[in-house]
Amino acid sequence: MSACTKTQGSQASSSKPIVVYFSATGTTRQAAQVVAKVTGADLYEIEPQVAYTSADLDWTDKQSRSSVEMKDKQSRPAIKKGKLNVAAYDVIYIGYPIWWYVAPTIINTFIEEYGLEGKIIMPFATSGGSPVKPTVDALRQTYPSLDIRDGALLNNPTEKSLRSWIENK
Repeated sequence: MSACTKTQGSQASSSKPIVVYFSATGTTRQAAQVVAKVTGADLYEIEPQVAYTSADLDWTDKQSRSSVEMKDKQSRPAIKKGKLNVAAYDVIYIGYPIWWYVAPTIINTFIEEYGLEGKIIMPFATSGGSPVKPTVDALRQTYPSLDIRDGALLNNPTEKSLRSWIENK
């Protein structure tokens, strides 16, 4: 299935999409793989320059790396540079786990380093209990010039649920 997505105030646009994701523990990776399979998209992992350890991800420790990063709205964890030509894509699915009710700050690093103006951004997330809407609202507030569509929570995505989300955007 190619990505056919409505653009605001214009006809449908069709191009090969890409699924870009950050996954600290593998959960979001699984969701990203399903999105890529259903959409026929390319797949690209956002990898931190320094991998997160279990101790880094301990949200109960106020001094853990993830806790410190998420408290600092200006935090932009370094990412490994891979070969990604975002100009080749019109639709970018961005997947992430929900941390502290928002996308991890490494997602901001990616958005700012790759410049996504003119792209349709389709966010999706995984979470143990948080809704996706506040994360999308926060991204829209931070990046008002970007075309960020409604997101989806994809803890256990099925092909049917994905097709419904994708076709309604």
